[in-house]
Formats: sequence, C-alpha cells, structure tokens
Amino acid sequence: MIIGTVESVATSTTDSATRIARAAVFVVFALNGFMLAMWVVHIPAITDRTGVSKSTLGMFILLMAAAGIVGMRIAGPLADRFGSRTLVGAAAAIGSLAVLGPGLATGPSTLAVALACFGFGNGALDVSMNTQAVHVERAYRRPIMAAFHALFSGGGLLGSLIGAATLRAGWDARLTLTLAAIAGLAVTVAAVPRLLPDTRSEPRVPEPSTATTPHPATPGESSRTESVDGPAPGQAQASPSPSRSNQSRKVLALAAIAFGVLLAEGVANDWSTLQMRDHLGVDEATAALAFSAFSITMTAGRFTADRISGAFGRVALVRYGSALAALGFGLIMASNWVPLSLLGWAMAGLGLSGVVPQIFTAAGNLGSDTAATDMARVFSLGYFGLLAGPAVIGWLTALIPLTAAMAVPLIAVLLCCRYAGVVAPQRN
Repeated sequence: MIIGTVESVATSTTDSATRIARAAVFVVFALNGFMLAMWVVHIPAITDRTGVSKSTLGMFILLMAAAGIVGMRIAGPLADRFGSRTLVGAAAAIGSLAVLGPGLATGPSTLAVALACFGFGNGALDVSMNTQAVHVERAYRRPIMAAFHALFSGGGLLGSLIGAATLRAGWDARLTLTLAAIAGLAVTVAAVPRLLPDTRSEPRVPEPSTATTPHPATPGESSRTESVDGPAPGQAQASPSPSRSNQSRKVLALAAIAFGVLLAEGVANDWSTLQMRDHLGVDEATAALAFSAFSITMTAGRFTADRISGAFGRVALVRYGSALAALGFGLIMASNWVPLSLLGWAMAGLGLSGVVPQIFTAAGNLGSDTAATDMARVFSLGYFGLLAGPAVIGWLTALIPLTAAMAVPLIAVLLCCRYAGVVAPQRN
C-alpha cells in the first residue's frame, strides 16, 4: 500500500513537471516568433536610418539566413553534448540580445553584423527548442508538436501587433527593441529552468526489446533484428556500421521531405499576393487576402494537427495534408475567380500546417544519441528550401507566367505525399 502511494506521488510529480515543461516550451516558441516579428515590423525604420537599399537588404537577409543555418549546424552537436535545455537557454539569450543589434545599427556594415548575429541565435534556438519539444512530447506519450509551432505563429502575431502599436505611437525603434530584448531575457530566465533535463539516457516508448530478439514484420515492413542500444553479443563489429548508414539515409529522407514542404511554404509566403494580383488583375488590398487565407488556415491547422496525428498517425497526416496542399496549388493555377483562388490558398495553408511538426518529431525520435544533430541536419536543409523556393519562382518568372511557376510547389508537395512513409515511427 505504501509502495503504491509512493509510486502514485512520483507519477503525479513527474506529470506535473512535464506539464510545466510543456508550458515553458510554449513560451520559448512564442518568444522566438515574437523576436522575429519585432525585427520584421521595424525593417522600414531600420533601413531608412541605416541608408540600406532594397537590393542590399535582400543580400543582408540572405546573410542572416546563412548565419541561421550555421547556428543550426553548431547547435545540434552542442545540444547532444550538453543537453537541449542548456542550449535553449544560451540560444534564447543570444537571440534576445541580438534583436537589439539592428536597432542600434548606424550603417550598412553594422546592420550586416547585427543581422548575422540575430540569424545565428535564431537558428540555434530553432534546433534546440524543437529538440526540447521532442523530449516533452515523448514524456507526454502523444502528439503535441504542432501546438508548439502554432505558438510560434502566435508569438509572431503578438510581436507584429505590439510593433505596429509602438510605431503608431511614434516610439523610436531602438527603444522598442531594447524593451523587447529585456523582455526576452526575462522570459528566458523564467522559462529555461522549467524545461526538461536531457533525456537521451531514458528508455524510449515503446522500450526496445533485447538486441538478439528479432522483431516481427508488420505490413509494408520487413523483419529485422536491428538494435538501437548497441550490438548483440557476437555482433560487435558487424552491426554498428549498417545502423549508422540506415540512420543517415533516414535523416536525408526526412530532410528531403522538409525541403519540399518548406519550399512550398516559402513560395506561399513570398508570392501569394503577387500571384493573385497578376493572375486575376485585382487591386493590392484584394490580393493581400491570398496571404491572409494561407496564414489563417496555417495557424488554425497547427492547433488541430496534434489530434489528427494522434488519431490517424504521422504518415496519414503528412500524406493527406500534402495531397490537400497539392489540390490547393492546382486550384490556384486553374482558377480565374477570386473566391476559388482564396480557397486554393486556404487549402494550401491547411494542408501544409501539420506536416513540418511531424517531420521534426520523426527526426528527433530516430533512437540515437545524436537526436539534436539529426534534427539540425533536417532543419538546415528544410530551411534552405524555405529560401530556395521563392528564389526559384523569381527566376522562372523570366521565362513563364507566375501562375505557371506554381507548378514547382505543386510538384514538391506531390513528392512529399508520395514519400510520406519516411516519417513513420522508428521500430526497434
């Protein structure tokens, strides 16, 4: 009786700590979106003060993105070594301080340095907070990743509203960004101690069977005796290399899916408004509804994607979500009517909304001691797709109409639909 009571108390304590950690991760994701939005809304004021042209700003944004990829690749191994909680704290602090840099920049050179630092911190935070989110999701034993990404969008909305309000009130960008940096540091200090410690040594769910026991085949999957905890007796020299090889192939496959999905998302972010204006000949206010339709369904979909994933599985969500997005892009290309075009962009946003969180969950649960490094590889290639998609569309518009160029994201999401099986949970 006493033992049962002690176990019940321990379980209650663990559940309480996990719930607190989940709330802390929500805060970190919202903080990341908030900081990005604070930079974006102040771009006009900052470029005016620093004398940076639009073409130069484009190069600086690419520099920021490149620094972000460097931050991702560095943060992965560091998170594996020191734990994601430590890296979240360091990256969130860097990002919070770095958001002040663009506000203090006095010319092109200082703005370039400031954006590189901000991009580096943001990239490192992306990897470390998603790695921590995987730990929390594993402790919850049900899908919750998409909700974290929804909070990122919510933080971005909050930042844009606050930034717009301060600009309307006539506040100097340096004052607003200084207050944002202070708030970011305060949030970091409050949230990070409540995150979960590194859980690499904890058994995964379901727990792996013994290394020598073969696992029965399931439909669509061959039987195998692969172990994630180490080679079986007598197999010390034979099994590690194939396992590492399989791991690398899985990471590459997940990265390819992330590239395709984020390519489509990047195209929607940067070209939806222009596509509607050019294709349908509408005014700018009506054209802006295209991006609004995409953003609204993207955010709403992320709040519901976890339940869908829990009910039908990761693979189904990625497959049918990608198919819905493909239908949306097809409708966009075929429609000559504003309501149908808006429906197409809404379908694309809803279809894509839950796909990326499933990819990151799969990358963080490959069953190795390099989960953060694996996630960093998936992140960096996916992020490259987010940048490459809009650039490819821009190049194609010199040869074909913008609407015809929407075939690129259409093909990308169809390929994601075809190869959705790569996000299936790892079998041990």
